[in-house]
Amino acid sequence: MIEKDIQVINQLGLHARASAKLVQLVSGYRSEVMMAAKGRDINAKSIMGVLMLAAGVGTVVRVRVDGPDEVACMNAIEDLFNRYFDEGS
Repeated sequence: MIEKDIQVINQLGLHARASAKLVQLVSGYRSEVMMAAKGRDINAKSIMGVLMLAAGVGTVVRVRVDGPDEVACMNAIEDLFNRYFDEGS
């Protein structure tokens, strides 16, 4: 299991389009992906779960990946966050 804290740095936070990109990304992996913020734990493969985090810019999200492809999955998640969800900034 890998666990990391990742800060939301894109200006609009985990809004609908960013959340959809995240869910689409993690759904391509066999590992279980959980996220936690603001006292909530959610399944990151659920769009409703990710949206319920209401994670705005600056929010630190704890990401936990557990499974056979956990390293690749965590690297892809970090890359997506660091690319501002391809929104520019």
